[in-house]
Amino acid sequence: MNESHGLAHDEHDPIHPAPTGFLRKYVFSEDHKVIAKQFIWLGLSFLLVGGTMAMMIRWQLANPGVPFPLIGRVVFSKSGGLISPAAYTSLFTMHGTIMIFWAITPIMIGGFGNFCIPLLIGARDMVFPKLNMFSFWMMFLATVILVVSFFVPMGAGAAGWTAYPTISTQMGTPGWGQTLWVVAIYFAGGSSIMGAVNYITTVIVLRAPGMGYFKMPLTVWGLWLTAILNALFIPVLAAGMLLLFLDRTFGTHFFVNGMAIKGGGDPILYQHLFWIFGHPEVYILILPVWGVVSDLTSFFARKPAFGYRVTALAMVAVCVLSAVVYGHHMYATGMSPLLGQGFMVLTMIISVPATVLFFNWLATLWRGKLQLKVPMLFTLGVVFVFGLGGLTGLYLADIPQDLYLHDTYFVVGHFHLTMAAAVFLGSFASIYFWFPKMFGRQMNPLLGKLHFVFSFIPLNLVFCGMLEVGFGGMQRRLYDPNVYGTFKHLLPVNRFISYSAFTLFFGQLFFVVNFFHSVFAGKRAEQNPWGVGTLEWANTTSPPPHHNYDVVPQVVNGPHEFNHPDVKDKDWLGQAEPLPDGADEKAASE
Repeated sequence: MNESHGLAHDEHDPIHPAPTGFLRKYVFSEDHKVIAKQFIWLGLSFLLVGGTMAMMIRWQLANPGVPFPLIGRVVFSKSGGLISPAAYTSLFTMHGTIMIFWAITPIMIGGFGNFCIPLLIGARDMVFPKLNMFSFWMMFLATVILVVSFFVPMGAGAAGWTAYPTISTQMGTPGWGQTLWVVAIYFAGGSSIMGAVNYITTVIVLRAPGMGYFKMPLTVWGLWLTAILNALFIPVLAAGMLLLFLDRTFGTHFFVNGMAIKGGGDPILYQHLFWIFGHPEVYILILPVWGVVSDLTSFFARKPAFGYRVTALAMVAVCVLSAVVYGHHMYATGMSPLLGQGFMVLTMIISVPATVLFFNWLATLWRGKLQLKVPMLFTLGVVFVFGLGGLTGLYLADIPQDLYLHDTYFVVGHFHLTMAAAVFLGSFASIYFWFPKMFGRQMNPLLGKLHFVFSFIPLNLVFCGMLEVGFGGMQRRLYDPNVYGTFKHLLPVNRFISYSAFTLFFGQLFFVVNFFHSVFAGKRAEQNPWGVGTLEWANTTSPPPHHNYDVVPQVVNGPHEFNHPDVKDKDWLGQAEPLPDGADEKAASE
C-alpha cells in the first residue's frame, strides 16, 4: 500500500474566501460541510417517511382489516383508511427503496462522507467542489421524481425494491409510477457516482503532509472503500435500469419473453445485473459504519485500536470479495449446482474478514477504560446487532438452508439486522459524535441515552421476531398471512413485532427533540469535547471555518494515540502533535 504523503500543502490548496450571498452560502454551496448538512437533512427527512411506511406495514400485519389510525383516512382515502393489497405492495416497495437510497445513503455516504473526508485527512475541501454541489442537486432531482411518482395515476412503484421483471414491466406494474421509480434510481445512482469520483480522488491527492494511508482514521478507510465500490458497481445497476426503462417505455424485450410476447429477453439477466450491484451495495452501506465503529471503540475505550492495519486490510478484503458473492441471492433461480457451490464457498469466505473486524472491536474494548457516552452506546449497539446479523447470514449462504428460508421473513430479519439496524445505530453514533463539530453545540446526553434505550431494545425485538416467524416459514410480502392456516398461529408474534416497532418509532421523538433543541439552543461545545487526536478535533475549531484549517497540519502520529507514556498532562496525542522533546530519542534507545 502506497504510503506517500498527500498533496494538501498551502501552495496546492490556497484559502478561498467564504461566499457571502445566501444562495451561494446555503443553497448552491460548494463547501463540503454545507453539502454534508444538505444530505443529512434530506436523509433524516426520508428516514421519517420510510419509517412511517414501515409502521403502516406493521399495522397491517398486526391488525388486518382495521383502518390505519390518525392519517389513514387521508393517505388511503379511497378505501376509508384501510390499507388495500395494492397499497400494501406499493408500501413495502417504496419503504425499501427510500430507506436504502434516500435515508441511509444520504446520511452516511452523502452526509458524513462529505463532512468527514476533508476534515479527517487535513484538506480544505473536496478536490472537485463544483462536482460535489452537482452531486447533491442531482440527488435532489431524483428526489423530486420519486415524490412525483406517488401522485401519478395508478400510484407509485409496486414491484419491490429489487424491481424484478416481469413484475416491473408494463405487464406487471402498468402506469407511470414504476417508470418514474426507475428514472429516480438512475439519477440517484448518477449522484452517487459523482460523489464517488470526488471521494476517491480527494483521499488520494489531498491528504495532509505526513498522512500515509495507514495513518488515516478508519472512518476514512470505510468511506473511501465505499466510494470505490460505488464507482465500480453503480454503473452496472444503471445499465439494468436503462434496459428496464426501454422495456417499459419503448417496447423492447431485454427482460421479457414468453408465450404471450415474442422476444428474446431474459428476466434472469436483470437479476444478474441487479445483484452484481446489489450485494456490494450491502457493503457500500455498512463500510462507513465499520470505519466509524473502529474509530469510536478506540476513542471511548481510551486505547489504540487493536490491529489497526489488519482492520483496514480486512475491509479491503471484504471489498474485493463482495464482487464475487452476489449469486447467493439467486440459488432459487435454477443456476448450475456447481456455480451455486462456488458462490456458497465464496460467501462463507467473506465472513472471515468480517469476523476479523468483529474480534478486533472486541479486543479494542477489552480492558479499556470505557466511557459510556452517547456515541459509544450506539457504537456498542452496532457491534451487537452486526454480530447477530452476521451469524444469521451463514444460514442463507448455505444452499440447502437457503432454499427453505428464501423469500421468508428470516431473510428480512437477517438483512435488517446487518444492514438496517447496524447502519441505523451507526448513523446515530455518527450524528451524536460529530454534532458538536458540525454545529458547535452539544446534544443533551440524557435525551441521547433515552433515545438509545428506546432504539436498541425494540429494534432487536422487531428483527429477532422476524427471524422467528421466518423460520416458521412465513413468506415476506404477504398482505394478510392470517388467511393461510399455516401462518394463523404466528399472529401473536406478528403483533408483538408490530408493537415493538411502534415503540421504536415513537422512541425517535427523543432524538427529534434533542436534535432541534441542540441545533438552536444547545450548550456551546468545547473544541475537543471527546478528547481525541484526529485532525478535525485537535487542529480546528467547532464548527470549522469555511477553509477548515488556517495551516494545513503536518501529520506525525496515527489516529488512535492514547495513554502514551511520554505525554503526562492528558491521555491523548494529536495526529499533528509531536512528542515532547527527547521522547523520540528515548524510545529509540529503548
